[in-house]
Amino acid sequence: MIARSGLRMILSAALVAALCTACANGNNGKNGKGVTEVTHDGLHLVPHSSMQRAWVKPGEDFSQYTHVMLVDCLVSFKKNWKTSHPGLRAPDMDRVKKELAEEFREVFTEELQKGSYPIVTKPDENVLQVRAALINLEVTAPNTLESKDTTSFKTSVDDMAIFVEFFDSVSNEILARAIDRRAARYTGDVQATTRASNREKARRMLEHWADLLVKKLDEVHGKKRG
Repeated sequence: MIARSGLRMILSAALVAALCTACANGNNGKNGKGVTEVTHDGLHLVPHSSMQRAWVKPGEDFSQYTHVMLVDCLVSFKKNWKTSHPGLRAPDMDRVKKELAEEFREVFTEELQKGSYPIVTKPDENVLQVRAALINLEVTAPNTLESKDTTSFKTSVDDMAIFVEFFDSVSNEILARAIDRRAARYTGDVQATTRASNREKARRMLEHWADLLVKKLDEVHGKKRG
């Protein structure tokens, strides 16, 4: 049986591979803008998506999915971010990843349940499995002291993006894939930014993505939002 840490490493590698496939510039299956129209696993580009890029399995009936299973969210910093912030220790970076992953689960659980899409922990015929990664995270001017008021991360996560894949929970068949980037609006003195205010900025970004998912589920189920 694969240990939890090993499973996360495998999932991380799979997400990175899929992300590279979806976003890399190659010669096959590209449109005039260099965007993959048909991915290696048969997903087709969605025109005019609410996400920056989205691909879906043609003809898939998403209305069969009434429950959602959330896989633990992966979090990664922007490439070479640590090099430009040598004072940040590995435990601090791990804490940031842990907090943001927890925030993802909390926000998506709240929004999906408010939309009447229960969160479950086991596969079933009506369960849509969601695997997400928050990528390109950049922390500005972190304070690594152990005070409760110190900055955990400043969501100058201007570069934070979400990479999300949707699977049939029973067969593990890939159904859709999307990537989107959000800029956190920020004003004020970075040094005065607290852990609470930073977390709130990240939460608003996550709420946006969670709301998009609920809207799409509502659409396929024929629900009208008030």
